[in-house]
Amino acid sequence: MDVRRAGERYRGGDREGGVDSRHAFSFGPHYDPDNLRFGAMIACNEERLAPGAGFGEHPHSHTEIVTWVVEGELTHRDSAGHETTVRPGDVQHLSAAAGVRHVERNDGGTPLTFVQTWLAPLTPGGTPSYERIAGIADATPYAVPGAGALLHVRRPAPGERAAVPDAAYVYAHVVRGHVRLAGEDLHPGDSARITGANGLEMEAVTAAELLLWELTR
Repeated sequence: MDVRRAGERYRGGDREGGVDSRHAFSFGPHYDPDNLRFGAMIACNEERLAPGAGFGEHPHSHTEIVTWVVEGELTHRDSAGHETTVRPGDVQHLSAAAGVRHVERNDGGTPLTFVQTWLAPLTPGGTPSYERIAGIADATPYAVPGAGALLHVRRPAPGERAAVPDAAYVYAHVVRGHVRLAGEDLHPGDSARITGANGLEMEAVTAAELLLWELTR
C-alpha cells in the first residue's frame, strides 16, 4: 500500500482566476515519470472553483472521466449537446471516446469542490457518451465498463468498518473525515494505492466519506 498525503499533491489551476487544482498524478507542467498512472487511473484531481470561475471549453479524447461533487454545484456543457448541473452525491461520467469538448463552471453563488478521476479506456475511439446518476447509494457501485473499473462510495459512521474490494488495484481517496486503513490514518485529500488487495477493511474514526476505485488493470 502506497499512501499519498494531501500536501503532496501537485498544485495547479489559476488561483487569481478562482481555480485551485490539486493533482495526485503527473499532470501538465508537473511531469513526474514515476507517477504517471495506477492501474487504469491516470488522474485524480481535486478542483476548487470560486463562484463564477471555471474551465472554458477544452477537448478530451480516449479518456473515461468520472466526477464526484463534494460541495456546491457544477455546471457541465459539452459538444454532444448535454447541459446539466451536478450536485453532491451525484456521479457524472463523460466518456470522451474519439473526442469531445466540454465546459465546467461554478455558476452558483457558493464555492464548488469536486474530485475528478480520469481512466484509460480498454479500447480507444468510439462515440462519446454522457451520464449523470443522481444520489448514488453506498451499496450500489458505479461501473465504468469502458475502463474495467467500479467506483464504491462509502459514508461510514464513527467506529463503523467496511470491506475494501479484493482487486488487482484499489485506489482509495478520502473526501471527508478520518479513516484508518491497514494501520494508516487517512484524512481529507489523502489517498492510498493498494496492489493485490485481499481481505482488507477500513474503519471510520469519525464520520467520513471515501471513494474506493476497484480496478481490474
